[in-house]
Amino acid sequence: MQLNRRLLVGGLVALCASHVVAQTIVVDGEEIDATASNVDEASEVIAGDFLPEEKIQLTSDVLANLTDLELSNVTVLYFSEGVSARKRNTRTLASCKTFPGDLLWPNQIIWQVLNLVTGGSLIKTVPIGASCYDDFGNYNAARCSYVISQFTNSSLHILDPTSSMSPLYEGMTCQPSEDPAGTCTLGGFPSYVVDAKNVAHIQLAVNFARALNLRLVIKNTGHDFNGRSVGAGALSIWTHNFKSINYYKTYTSGSYSGAAIKVGAGVIGQEVYEAAEKYGVTVVGGEGMSVGYAGGFLAGGGHSPMSPLYGLGADQILSLEVVTADGRFLTANSNQNTDLFWALRGGGGSTYGVVTSYTVKAFPKIKTAVMTFNFSTSSTLSHEAFWLAVRAFFKLIPTFNAAGTYEYWNIWHTGTDTITFSMVPWFAPGHTLAQLHTLANPLFTAWTALGITFSVTESEHASYYPAWKAGFPRELVGGTVSKTAGRLFPKANFVDAAKFNATFDAIKGLSDKGGQVIGFGITGGPGPYPDNAVNPAWRDAAMFAISVINWDEGSSWDVIAQKSKLLTNDWMKPWRDASPGSGTYASESDVTEPDFKQSFYGTAKYARLLSIKNQVDPTDLFYAHKGVGSDEWYITGQIDGVPTQNGRLCRV
Repeated sequence: MQLNRRLLVGGLVALCASHVVAQTIVVDGEEIDATASNVDEASEVIAGDFLPEEKIQLTSDVLANLTDLELSNVTVLYFSEGVSARKRNTRTLASCKTFPGDLLWPNQIIWQVLNLVTGGSLIKTVPIGASCYDDFGNYNAARCSYVISQFTNSSLHILDPTSSMSPLYEGMTCQPSEDPAGTCTLGGFPSYVVDAKNVAHIQLAVNFARALNLRLVIKNTGHDFNGRSVGAGALSIWTHNFKSINYYKTYTSGSYSGAAIKVGAGVIGQEVYEAAEKYGVTVVGGEGMSVGYAGGFLAGGGHSPMSPLYGLGADQILSLEVVTADGRFLTANSNQNTDLFWALRGGGGSTYGVVTSYTVKAFPKIKTAVMTFNFSTSSTLSHEAFWLAVRAFFKLIPTFNAAGTYEYWNIWHTGTDTITFSMVPWFAPGHTLAQLHTLANPLFTAWTALGITFSVTESEHASYYPAWKAGFPRELVGGTVSKTAGRLFPKANFVDAAKFNATFDAIKGLSDKGGQVIGFGITGGPGPYPDNAVNPAWRDAAMFAISVINWDEGSSWDVIAQKSKLLTNDWMKPWRDASPGSGTYASESDVTEPDFKQSFYGTAKYARLLSIKNQVDPTDLFYAHKGVGSDEWYITGQIDGVPTQNGRLCRV
């Protein structure tokens, strides 16, 4: 094999698990320095029905070339020899993930090796706020000013390789500040990032992290309410550049035959909606404008404005591609790797592997009507009348759900003595405005009788995408003064009088204590439901509600912890009591949720998910806070009530 002093397919420098690394390679019998000029990416182009990013893979043949080329001891970049069906005895495994400062932490030469074989895709983390500080060595007043001005804009964080849109669980280290003399540390940010541009990059990162016992995290957009895309001392895989989308006019899988779209792991909701509009179809995606589509949204279940008609996002998945903990690239669907396919449809992200694409059902274009409105307590609208109006709305939620509409609302303290109810929006797929008026008329009549005045902004659209753009506001992110929790309320809670009263009193009670409430009139779909890992609490749900507790800017961690525990243990208890046996949506709920296995997954499904987790990831390479199997781990240095990710990850 003639290489002309440049190692092409399979180019690596020699290293071993003991971290003894040669900075040279042997080419044509001659030892030369290993640099970017003579070490190329370790990859091979593979044919098949893959997205462009997926056709470039790390294969056994590529790795086999290393031995042939006198490149030995490269085990840290090899695939695992095989996945045991039974988890290894944890006594044989390291008690903690390797952490910066440890004797076994990779030195700079080893990191350079990973950089070379991934074609220069390795990034050493610089926190998004570092430009505001002298001590990080890259102070830039103009950049700092820009970061501060845009910090609530999700686009800022999406374009950053490590930034999380919920800084609280990163540990709030290196937050942008106008005081350059402050301190900026990595905190819960990962140490390094592989800016993955193809499957081979992901495979190399997975193999590297597994062999060297590093914590591994995955980031797409950073829309992460639970701190799952950050982790101190971690190697992160950034899937942002997996942007390809394929459309299939006819796709057959199992009992399904129809239109489908294949979506790369870095695609956000707006991008998949734009593609669907272009191809004349509709897909089931989230309401958030910049939420990642083919990542935690689908893996965690994924509620949608289209869910009352078609089910959750996970219900639409026909096939997926994934890199598993052994570094292998697999297809999972109803015919192959079926257990993994089952788990990755609702069983949570960052737990079983790194999904690179999903193929999902596509539906015909659908007309959609949209309404927004609000009203507030005032000198002419009493607190009592306000809540009578909310009660009238709650009473009609089963009717609205049966019609297939989606009501996105909130009850917010907008002043010292003012509460505002806002519908943002009432989203009615399959309805004209005239039909939505008819549906809304009983509610509006009841409100008029209570003396409530409000104005409606409304529009009608020929398809989903323009209605979605008109209806949903861009979300604000980056907040550090609040914590959320959530609950799914079953249909029975709105049709049984006693349960209805308990539900209404629980929600009103939280508001009366000063909490904010965000709600969704939504169902998990009309059924029949596919056999997947979606939380069974979704299947009879009529409403999902999120509670919010706030504290003052600049509060101490002790205050934040006290507020966190107040929300979990006091404010949310009536919600749980009003809906025994139900659960919540793991992606938008309490990071200190009690009995998370039942609440997030359902007890029976959790048992099966854990069994699958143990089979596909026997050494626990993948960890996600409150993910399946996460109770076998803890983060060091935690404050009770505030589970940040800025400590070492260790086994219980």
